[in-house]
Amino acid sequence: MPTAIDRLLAAADSGLRTLLAPPRAARPSPAAAVTASTPLTEDEQRLSGALMRVNHVGEICAQALYTAQALGTSDPALRRQLDAAAREETDHLAWTRERLDQLGDRVSLLNPLWFAGAFGIGLLAGRIGGDRLSLGFVVETERQVEAHLASHLDRLPAADSASRAIVAQMKDDEARHADAALHAGGVALPAPVRGLMRLAAKVMTVTAHRI
Repeated sequence: MPTAIDRLLAAADSGLRTLLAPPRAARPSPAAAVTASTPLTEDEQRLSGALMRVNHVGEICAQALYTAQALGTSDPALRRQLDAAAREETDHLAWTRERLDQLGDRVSLLNPLWFAGAFGIGLLAGRIGGDRLSLGFVVETERQVEAHLASHLDRLPAADSASRAIVAQMKDDEARHADAALHAGGVALPAPVRGLMRLAAKVMTVTAHRI
């Protein structure tokens, strides 16, 4: 059984790989199945790049969140569930990074800050409230991300079929992660906490859209 030191080293390794190493997806990108579409205009390409940068930041935060919560729990079954969700989020990280490269755009310059903030919040949720509150935090996070991705499907250019395919699959995956956390015992968070989470997400998305 992994010791506390083992788990701490694994968390540090996850953080370094998330921020520094090229992500590798276990599943093919949904964009690979998209047939050639109408070329994007310069404005459309810039908009798609900004939105996919925001989505990439969301996946940086997801890696931090799941890593922190896996580190904080003493339940081996829950740790395996969180690790499995993190692996799917790695797919999202790889897909959004690849799409950014295709669009000729870049990742957020503040990714280390986003990772550190999400990691701290995830660890705090687990330490203060235990596994049920930690899972409730996952449920609320994934529900908000699902809504956020739905809004991106409305905003992405109609001609950008590749980005839209990626976002649609990510949205489906996030819904499953929320359902799994709920069924594992996640509890509803107080309304003020949910509101603060939405405010923090708004600050992140507005900032990452540009930086």
